[in-house]
Amino acid sequence: MRILLVEDDPSLAAGIRLALRSEHYTLDHLADGDAALAVLQDNEPFNAVILDLGLPGTDGMRVLEAIRHQGNRVPVLVLTARDGIDDRIAGLDAGADDYMTKPFEVAELKARLRALLRRSQGQATPLLECRGIRLAPSHRQVTFQGQAITLSRREFTLLQEFMSHPGRVYTRDTLIRLVYGWEEEVESNAIEVHIHHLRRKLAPGLIRTVRGIGYVMDRAPQGADT
Repeated sequence: MRILLVEDDPSLAAGIRLALRSEHYTLDHLADGDAALAVLQDNEPFNAVILDLGLPGTDGMRVLEAIRHQGNRVPVLVLTARDGIDDRIAGLDAGADDYMTKPFEVAELKARLRALLRRSQGQATPLLECRGIRLAPSHRQVTFQGQAITLSRREFTLLQEFMSHPGRVYTRDTLIRLVYGWEEEVESNAIEVHIHHLRRKLAPGLIRTVRGIGYVMDRAPQGADT
């Protein structure tokens, strides 16, 4: 899961980044509203946004209103020092999916983010299940046909993305951004290597190559009854 953090306090942003990286999220960080607005209006592939309101440049509330007006439905969790009831109402009415005030407990932030992501994907439970695979995001556990499977952080991230959207075709560039974000050097064959490992650890036909486009995890094996 790729998360955009928009927060201008460097120490707070560093703490959140450290906490969320341990949850297998790919985290990108911006420190001002103008940059956040530009990225979100360009439809970068994020699964969720953690948004401060008191930002340099464009205020966070204006960022939220602008992307909702544009039709961008990315889940947004507002994280702000504005704790008045009128502020909460304004944020939710502007299109926030959740609203937390500072100071906050990291464990609660993680739990709210997991719940927000589940709701956005129409999941009633914290488990993802598809084609004999059970994936528990909160515990970072994967089983296949009842057997525990050990995955690297990036393999887990990639599998979670595919299982969250079975049938969706991903381009290689989209997968690179979802798994690595902006800040890491990426080998030219990195995605191919991760997919090869997932096929080897789980099933050869699990992730199908769509020639000239990218990759897809079908809801059922090709040729099986659906």
